[in-house]
Amino acid sequence: MSPQVSKHGVLNPKTTHFEFFGPFGALVISLGVPFITYALNLGCSEHTGNCSQPYEDLPALLVAAVLEPRWWKSLWDTQVVLTYAGWHAFCVLAWAVLPGEWLEGLPLRTGGTKKYKINAFSTLLLTLGLVLAWILQFGPQSFTYIYQKFPQFITAALLNSVAQAGFVYAQSFRNGELLALGGNSGNSIYDFYIGRSLNPSLGSLDIKQFNELRPGLILWVLIDICMVCEQAVRRGVYRNVTDSLWLVACSQIWYVADCLYNEPAILTTMDITTDGFGFMLSVGDLLWVPFVYSLQARYLVFNQVELGPTTTSVIMALNVLGYYIFRTANAEKNDFKEGIDTRNLQYMTTEGGRKLITSGWWGRSRHPNYLGDIIMAIAWCLPTGFNTIFTYFYPIFFAVLLVHRQMRDDENCAKKYGKDWEKYKKIVPWRIVPYIY
Repeated sequence: MSPQVSKHGVLNPKTTHFEFFGPFGALVISLGVPFITYALNLGCSEHTGNCSQPYEDLPALLVAAVLEPRWWKSLWDTQVVLTYAGWHAFCVLAWAVLPGEWLEGLPLRTGGTKKYKINAFSTLLLTLGLVLAWILQFGPQSFTYIYQKFPQFITAALLNSVAQAGFVYAQSFRNGELLALGGNSGNSIYDFYIGRSLNPSLGSLDIKQFNELRPGLILWVLIDICMVCEQAVRRGVYRNVTDSLWLVACSQIWYVADCLYNEPAILTTMDITTDGFGFMLSVGDLLWVPFVYSLQARYLVFNQVELGPTTTSVIMALNVLGYYIFRTANAEKNDFKEGIDTRNLQYMTTEGGRKLITSGWWGRSRHPNYLGDIIMAIAWCLPTGFNTIFTYFYPIFFAVLLVHRQMRDDENCAKKYGKDWEKYKKIVPWRIVPYIY
């Protein structure tokens, strides 16, 4: 039987280039991500010294926290697993019933396009409406369940991540399935991790796009609200919630809301256009994002910090600066792609006819939106003070993640544009931070 072909050649060519150090790296990361998630949350809790251990003791602390038998025995809770399954089902139901525009993604190798339903922001608004109504009716103490069962929710999210990755991996062997160019190596460990299927679907539901913006990101918002409720119960009333926790929660909720409001922008990202959906994206979307990115809010529940108006204003200004860079840089790029150039941007034209911006934010660095992301990440951690390194794990990890993404993007652009990319790099030499990197 001859291999399927597209107008560009073989439809699903064999993957010959490995990322993440190949199958061994994929296995290490697959085991390491759940371990780190448990370690951060068990090692930094009010039951293990309030995250105030000396830095030199951290490695032993993290290992001891995860290996402690009493913690392992408490990580499973059937009610929590069912609650999380119900949450995921609610997100699917909201996707199905809430109105939303259907937008076409970028052209596929098959020559066609795929349509995506855009209603993530509506799902967030519905969720917030239901949650706020619940809290007003039953009080803040009724919405502290996630905090009380935090390790068990990690287990539930991990199970869902593994189940989804296993499902789409099995589904990728269906006849006619479009595979990711980087996930068809033939090594089951690597392909399971990196993602074999490019656009796994259940009917018209695109599993990858759904997971990118709904269950994990909106759960992050719910976790932050839960932390505010937990601290409100401990301190008496909402007006006594610390300014530091309000600052963190409101900043992160705004970030998620902005991301979901601008949902169409995700259709041109590497996650959607290039990467397959495997354990890497599944565990990242469902486990890592909500349960690691919320560490600052959870820390402030039991290490309550009062900042005062001056410090609060300075940190808020830093967060606004990061958001301004992030949003205006993305808007500049998206408007330019759509032919709306209100800034008279300069650009160079490649041999293939593509235009690369060489002025504005994109003339200052090749990934100015990443710079805004990093600044916001730092601003979310500053309200926790400097008594622990735990709460600063997020910007450290995020910087490494964005540098890796930048390297992957540069590699792809070098293949795509050839010598034109070398010309472009001479015009815009800085990768993320102007004059530094």
